[in-house]
Amino acid sequence: MFKLVVMSKINYLTQEGYDKLEKELEHLTTVGRAAAAKAIAEAREKGDLSENAEYDAAKDAQGLLELKINNMSKIMANARVLDENDLDLSKVVVFAKVKIKNLANKKEFTYKLVSESEANLKEKKISVTSPIGNSLLGKKIGEIADVKTPRGFMKFEIMDIFI
Repeated sequence: MFKLVVMSKINYLTQEGYDKLEKELEHLTTVGRAAAAKAIAEAREKGDLSENAEYDAAKDAQGLLELKINNMSKIMANARVLDENDLDLSKVVVFAKVKIKNLANKKEFTYKLVSESEANLKEKKISVTSPIGNSLLGKKIGEIADVKTPRGFMKFEIMDIFI
């Protein structure tokens, strides 16, 4: 006999990220589900379901919606809201902003490390599970992070850590 143990991944979120996720989940479970039910009902009214592509498409869309709701619910269930003001900035941690320098071309970048659900490269927010984010975690100012990329290794020097 064996025992199955499932470990849930903790999702660290800012209050803003948690509120945004909660609002989106509420919208999907109310408005989204109502729209999916309406689309199925309208397709059902069009006759024979065995040859009704509209019905099949509506059912598929409903399935994708439920999958998204389920995934978001899991994130919310394992969410932990961290106060950015309580961070230990002696090293790179989740929700810290980090200024780094690419040692190959001397270009400097500043990124905020966030959870996967809050990552947005346009806003310079990178996931702690991304290759760069994961390599930066735990590093201190002056240390070098080796990042494995598809093109090989890149080296980044930690220039500053702040909120």
